[in-house]
Amino acid sequence: MFNNSKDLSELWELDDEHHRGTFLITSYKPIYFSLAKYSSNTNKFPQSENSDMALEAPVNLDPIEAKFQLSLKTKIFHKMLKGHLDLWVAYSQTAFWQIYNKKLSRPFRELNYQPEIIANVPVKFPLLGFETKMVGLSIIHESNGRSDPISRSWNRIALHAGFERNNWQIVLKPWIRIDSKVDDNENISDFIGRGEADVVYDWGRQRFRAVARHSLNFGTKSRGSIRLNWSFPIFENFNGHLQLFDGYGETLIDYNHRQTTFGVGVSLIN
Repeated sequence: MFNNSKDLSELWELDDEHHRGTFLITSYKPIYFSLAKYSSNTNKFPQSENSDMALEAPVNLDPIEAKFQLSLKTKIFHKMLKGHLDLWVAYSQTAFWQIYNKKLSRPFRELNYQPEIIANVPVKFPLLGFETKMVGLSIIHESNGRSDPISRSWNRIALHAGFERNNWQIVLKPWIRIDSKVDDNENISDFIGRGEADVVYDWGRQRFRAVARHSLNFGTKSRGSIRLNWSFPIFENFNGHLQLFDGYGETLIDYNHRQTTFGVGVSLIN
């Protein structure tokens, strides 16, 4: 039986049994294509916080668009620092495509690019009923490759720790933003968040995933997002995919814009 839902040891080659060598390209984040994604509140006039820079007029966006994500990684060094550390590089790209918007000639509304350098250390010790499998640090750049007034980018240093228990996986990732002389998305951490919890549960060949982010502020400044995914088998490695998102920052251009979206599509890698 085919099963593309892997545990942390296999995904990150945490032991000799799962080591596959360096410079071998493997999946990183889920790879999927949402044929249709509906937004409750399309961002037709994006603008950064405390900025006068904005489009000359609102864009006539459709509330229904397509979305897809590609994400790959490769290990470039194995067992560095006396055999305790693996070094990876990763690249993810998420696209939001106004494919049904004939009036605007079906453009890509937003493309987000995210290269990363990831230092990962395999560990093994119990914690609160889970087994800690790995800890590490990453340097993350994310941008949309646009020019002003809709240019968006930021850099982060993130810590991470991965845990497993039976069919559960949890990866916690707090981060610190690296200051930049040019800030085209002011206060982004107060909207997208200062960390995330990625929780996965496998039920047979079905995979349920929740990714929650929070600003770590409270009261009126309590912001963040929740993304829920359900992947289920259709044929061999071909899976159906449902995604529900609510909050801020589904894309960089929407970092300070709240919306609820729902997408239906297919998933190739969970």
